[in-house]
Amino acid sequence: MPDIFVNYRSSDEDTGAALIEHALSRRFGSERVFRAGKSIKVGRRFPQELLTAVRRSSVLVAVIGERWADARTADGSRALDDPEDWTRREIVEAFESGALVVPVLIGRATRLNRHELPPELAELADCQYRRLDTRNADGDLARLGDDLAEAVPRLAAAEREIARGAAAAGGAGDGDADAGGIGNRVGRVNGSVVQGRDHTHHQSGGIGSVGGDVGTFINNAGGPVHTGSGTQHNDLRSGGVHFNGDGGEFGGNYVERGTAQQWSDGRRRADREDEDR
Repeated sequence: MPDIFVNYRSSDEDTGAALIEHALSRRFGSERVFRAGKSIKVGRRFPQELLTAVRRSSVLVAVIGERWADARTADGSRALDDPEDWTRREIVEAFESGALVVPVLIGRATRLNRHELPPELAELADCQYRRLDTRNADGDLARLGDDLAEAVPRLAAAEREIARGAAAAGGAGDGDADAGGIGNRVGRVNGSVVQGRDHTHHQSGGIGSVGGDVGTFINNAGGPVHTGSGTQHNDLRSGGVHFNGDGGEFGGNYVERGTAQQWSDGRRRADREDEDR
């Protein structure tokens, strides 16, 4: 059964009532917040559903907009003066059942004047109210939720339970990106498996920070390359080069088109510019 009953006049602030109900439902659980348009199932008798829900709720949130007090019945009389007006009946029932009644003034709605209310509703003007301004909706709704959690310990407990459930679901992380999980497929393995996030590394222009012996490193070669021992011949007519000799323990490499390198014992190097350049 609900803990919070959202009371509103459909000709006044049904949108504000829906906004409040949605925010409180997310915070405390949908089953704990009653709003007629959402909570009464098809085919059920609404008079009984409304009165039962009010009597079993700990809080009635009275949503009050600028047209709330001036709403009219079919014959033109003020709705608040009609004992059969459902907005009025729900508030009166909440007072009689001992529920906490919290007026929420929407937008530019002003405080109620008890002298302008029927005697059965005069007490409503004395209840501490909250405001909901669309320009500060998040802050106003959070404050209302804080007030209700403090006033009704059952709501605070429900909020903690929802938070624990959300934390547990987020910790499971079975590949759900929103929960921060990592999706993977691991076949049959012998030994340990480590789960990690995908990582892509792009490097150009050098080795960077590499540990251990990586041997000869060539990045973005654009022509003939010789990194070992022996003789390499390239087409000299097209501006090629000729490598001759043994690089010995130092090895060798070609890094620029049109340059020849020659070694005698692997410890001395003679460099010369190609005469064709």
